[in-house]
Amino acid sequence: MEFAPWHWLVVLGVAVLLFGGKKLPELGKGMGEGLRGFKEGMKGIGSSDDTAAAEEARKKADLEAKAYAEAKAAAEARLAAEQKAAADRQEVARS
Repeated sequence: MEFAPWHWLVVLGVAVLLFGGKKLPELGKGMGEGLRGFKEGMKGIGSSDDTAAAEEARKKADLEAKAYAEAKAAAEARLAAEQKAAADRQEVARS
């Protein structure tokens, strides 16, 4: 089914009734800007954004590795302190 000219007139009439004559140009402009932004965003996904995303992922991985190393060192220090405290308690109990 194709749209005949009178179909378009009906659609235009309904749009004018719903939104008013003053609001239609603003709606068209907003839709155009939104579509343009969407197209630009889709173009950017395949190019420079990939390198930026890879750089962000590398930085995040580095931070996570550093946090893991610090947490591991803290856990080992806590374990050593607990073992020393347990050894001290046993020494006191023997005395």
